[in-house]
Amino acid sequence: MRRIPVRSSAALLLAALTLSACSAGSGGAQPGTGSSTGAGAGQDDGGVVVALTGEPANLDFTTTAGAAIPQALMANVYEGLVEIDQDGQIQPLLAQSWEISEDRTAYTFTLQPGVTFSNGQAFTAEDVKFSLERVKSDAWLSSLKTKMDVVDSVTVLGDTEVRVQLSRPSNAWLFDLGTPVGAMFDESGVADLASTAVGTGPFTVQAWNRGESIELAARSDYWGKAPQVETATLRYFADAVATTNALRSGDVDVVYNMQAPELLSTFAGDDAFQVLEGTSNGEIMLSMNNAKAPFNDVRVRQAVLHAVDRQAVLDTAWSGYGTLVGAPVPPTDPYYEDLNNTYPYDPEKARALLAEAGAENLDITFTVPTRPYATAVSEIVVSQLADVGINATIESAEFPAVWLDKVFTRHDYDMSVVLAVESRDLLTMFNNPDYYLGYDNTKIKDAAAAADAADEAGYIAGMQDVVRTINDDAAANVLFLFPNIVVAKSGVTGLPANSVTEALDLGSVGWQ
Repeated sequence: MRRIPVRSSAALLLAALTLSACSAGSGGAQPGTGSSTGAGAGQDDGGVVVALTGEPANLDFTTTAGAAIPQALMANVYEGLVEIDQDGQIQPLLAQSWEISEDRTAYTFTLQPGVTFSNGQAFTAEDVKFSLERVKSDAWLSSLKTKMDVVDSVTVLGDTEVRVQLSRPSNAWLFDLGTPVGAMFDESGVADLASTAVGTGPFTVQAWNRGESIELAARSDYWGKAPQVETATLRYFADAVATTNALRSGDVDVVYNMQAPELLSTFAGDDAFQVLEGTSNGEIMLSMNNAKAPFNDVRVRQAVLHAVDRQAVLDTAWSGYGTLVGAPVPPTDPYYEDLNNTYPYDPEKARALLAEAGAENLDITFTVPTRPYATAVSEIVVSQLADVGINATIESAEFPAVWLDKVFTRHDYDMSVVLAVESRDLLTMFNNPDYYLGYDNTKIKDAAAAADAADEAGYIAGMQDVVRTINDDAAANVLFLFPNIVVAKSGVTGLPANSVTEALDLGSVGWQ
């Protein structure tokens, strides 16, 4: 048996001794009730106000797709047995430690003692069993649930000990426990997840004003290290420019994942502000509906990849911020390799492929979500496609509600563009023909399963083969890897520079 190192008892003691620094906050709040957000920022009242774009449709990421919900709630309200740190490494969280059987199919977790949910219920091994089994049930609708397919059984060994039996070895599974599918729930707190969030995390949802903000309140009974602020308010803006205006006017303290990089220069040399330029695992994905004409023809998809000058898109749409990766895999994933040269910008090659497919003078609908990056990207992509004879008509789709219904759920689209931010989501997107991309996974299904069950070297090599197959099929076009740009008042500390999971962890954010 292999034992995984854990947090030191000294660290846990320090966390316990600092709990009294938190202010109270209990349970979940109903939408639209009792907000103390106000017009000003949070420092004066012991809080921090963060500006974001893209508000959650509701509070239930188990049934609703999109990154906005886990961005707000994971790490803050909900926690998993493990967490993923800023370097993409797995760390203990609700599990103190774990042992892995020699055949790599059984994981025995020892849980942190004395953990409670925000409704006062104790967190025990029974909650682990309930939460993991619930992912595999009909209660979970999110496509991410397939990450738990490998779980065969969950056995409670005691209040603080639980064994998870996998049907086969899996390189990906423990990492996946640090994503939303690994969130721990209290069985008595899941009746209305869309409106009420009950978790073990350092904050509770104190108020949710639809269309405006979510206010998180620090828990006085949190089991771990106390948050540095009493409240953390997430304010949502439809206009990216409005976020920077709000920062300059003092209405917010932080603009996270800035959506207007062309304005960064206005903060240069101003000591009142700080700028962090980190990385993310978010791919700006030019999506093609592989399941219907004209994009059910690989030659048409390949033509699109040759027709789009990704460097020009990056420079024009996002002021050169971001990274070209050439495949739907960020450099923080262990099986990443540079595939940028697979489809060089070559309009002549694109025209030849379209002619070969009998798809010249092609007319398509380009369904574009109402997000700043999508609007910026779409105009230049349309222009480049027109150069090779693909006439793309932009159809705006309100995000998230309309886009999620039309494109993601009903697959009623030809081409779209979206920021795909889920951690290690390659197989979620391409190993499921019912996913909105409609990619035929028959070429990769067995290879992906074999890679996941292999040793570390076999996992990396096998997954690289899977990625190359997806790339050869031109299943989608990753325009660029999204940067994580943060602009904040100079006194704000503890801001996460990198965004390697969906969560925006506010537990360490404070003031100097």
